[in-house]
Amino acid sequence: MSRPKGNERLPPSQYRVDELPVLHVGSAPMFNQASWTFEAYGLVEKPLKLSWKDFLSLPSHWNVSDFHCVEGWSRLDNKWEGVSFRTVLEMAKPKPEVRFCTIECEGGYTTSLPIEDLMDEDVLFAYKLDGKELSPEHGGPLRLVVPKKYAYKSAKWVRSIKFTREQELGYWENRGYSNTCLLYTSDAADE
Repeated sequence: MSRPKGNERLPPSQYRVDELPVLHVGSAPMFNQASWTFEAYGLVEKPLKLSWKDFLSLPSHWNVSDFHCVEGWSRLDNKWEGVSFRTVLEMAKPKPEVRFCTIECEGGYTTSLPIEDLMDEDVLFAYKLDGKELSPEHGGPLRLVVPKKYAYKSAKWVRSIKFTREQELGYWENRGYSNTCLLYTSDAADE
């Protein structure tokens, strides 16, 4: 099956944008490379605490995907580069009872996803977009990218991931947003 082109890839009522809008209140958090860390903890065999240099030394992956926001816009064909979720999973070795992951970010923002949603090949902890370092306004130095979900699941300014048995509702989910946030696509309609 070939991938739909252009506007055929837009969920209902979405419009296409050429640049990612900046969607946050206030200024982006300051990035201090010397003190920044990424942690993986919770129900894991090997908790991780990585410096920025350590994180950048992990195998790099890239993919091209669309990015959809519940505010009604979509940006198509984003080239993301970063570390695959699967790499972090393999390093941390979650215990068998793990079913969810809570993504924790600067400023107290969180979101949570079932581990099977994060296992998709295109899920990344991204530090580059379209060949350039990810700007702070768009989540740099590190954001989660989950292409099959709306953008509020692709958290900005990621600092840690907690592996859990039960799902913890995130910032927007606690305010009434969908916890599954499935995109409507022709593939989803076939399920």
